[in-house]
Amino acid sequence: MSTKTKEAVVRLLLLFAGLIVAHLGVTLFLLSELGADPFNVMIQGLRLLVMKTGLAPTHGTVHMCVCFLIILILLFVDRSYVKLGTVVCMFCGGPIIDVFTWLLGGLGIGSAALPVKLAVLILGCGILALGMSLVIRSEAGTGPNDLVAVVISDKSGWRFGAVRIATDVFFVLSGFLLGGKFGIGTIICAFLVGPVAEFCMPFSAGLVKKCLQRL
Repeated sequence: MSTKTKEAVVRLLLLFAGLIVAHLGVTLFLLSELGADPFNVMIQGLRLLVMKTGLAPTHGTVHMCVCFLIILILLFVDRSYVKLGTVVCMFCGGPIIDVFTWLLGGLGIGSAALPVKLAVLILGCGILALGMSLVIRSEAGTGPNDLVAVVISDKSGWRFGAVRIATDVFFVLSGFLLGGKFGIGTIICAFLVGPVAEFCMPFSAGLVKKCLQRL
C-alpha cells in the first residue's frame, strides 16, 4: 500500500471517528427534547412547503434531497469540497444516531428536570462541535449541511465560528418562516456549536497531523 493510500485511509478513519463523536453530541441534543438543530428546523419548514403541493415526503426524504442539492451546487462552485467523506457523512449519520439513541434512550433524559436537560443539551453541543472539528480537519470530506459554513468561511476569509452562527441563524429563520418549529435548544445550538468548533480546530488539526506523521 502506497503512502498516499495509507494517508487517505487514515484521514477517512479520523473522519469516521469524528462522525461518531459528533453524532453522540447530536443524540444527546435530541434526547434533551429542547428543540431541533438549526438545519433540521429548515428541513421541517421545507417539508411543510412541499406538502402544500399535495405530496407527503418524510422528513428524511427532504433532508436527503437538500443534501444532494448542496452537493450538486458545490460540484459547480468548487468540486474539491465533495469527497468520499461527504458521502460517508450523509449516509452514516442517521444510523449512528440510531445506535446511540438505543444505548442512551433508557436514561430518561427527556423527562428530567429542566436544569438537567439544559446541561445535557450544552454537553451535547460541545461534543458535537468537537466531533465536527475532527471531521473538518481530517480533510477527507464534510457533511453537506456543515459544508455550507466551511465553504463560505474558506472563500470569504471570515472566521468559521461567526460564519457558522450566521448560517445556523439563516437555517432557523428560513425554517420558522416556512412553518418549522424551534426551541431554546435550537437557539443555544446556533450560537454555541460554531465558536466551540472553531476553538477545537487547532486540537483536531494537531491530532490529524500526529496520526499522519506515524505513517
